[in-house]
Amino acid sequence: MPRKKSDNPKVIVNWHADDQPREKFMNKGRAACSDSELMAILIHSGTKEMSAVDLAKSIMASVGNNINELAKLNVKDLTKIKGIGEAKALTVLAALELGRRRSDIIPVKKPKITGSKPAYEAMRPYLMDKTHEEFWILLLNRGNYVMRAIQVGVGGIAGVPMDVKMIFKFALDHMASSLILVHNHPSGQLVPSLADKLITAQIKEAGQLLDLPILDHMIFTDEGYYSFKDAGEM
Repeated sequence: MPRKKSDNPKVIVNWHADDQPREKFMNKGRAACSDSELMAILIHSGTKEMSAVDLAKSIMASVGNNINELAKLNVKDLTKIKGIGEAKALTVLAALELGRRRSDIIPVKKPKITGSKPAYEAMRPYLMDKTHEEFWILLLNRGNYVMRAIQVGVGGIAGVPMDVKMIFKFALDHMASSLILVHNHPSGQLVPSLADKLITAQIKEAGQLLDLPILDHMIFTDEGYYSFKDAGEM
């Protein structure tokens, strides 16, 4: 059932669907949501002065956008933030505790990317069996360990739109040291198109200006992959 609109422009239901966290989660998947957008879904509502997303950004900013630091807070700490009452604080902390308990059961080992094969393996959980094209980035730290994989574009069976500015926004937001571009070809075709080559050159040049090197661009298929770096094109 559609949510009823409000006269307040700060109320999220008045925003475009792509800017509404819950709709974005449903339509584009959890990986497309930022930490603040996921937080906004948890706290559900904002205040008269702030939308739920603005309030979520305020929470994240209070801990330097570090979820590990957020997990160290208690109810009293969170309720010091304007707009956060006990109920919202408990919801956030309960979600963090569930995440902690899951990590106790399933050890999370961040892979180190030493070449194209580890990068391909790191992307298998995200791109295996896809029937449409998607564009992802692997964010790496200085040790070339994967910080996280982020989806930056979803397309059809023969192409995927993506925004170069958003790629570097995600990289800068997460303080990545380098990144790897990855998109899939549902057809299984492992030959890059002219468009693939042009966008690779464009993103690589932008990365050089921002001191964010692009280590590789990979074409992913269920049966194998094509690495621009291995082919001498990076």
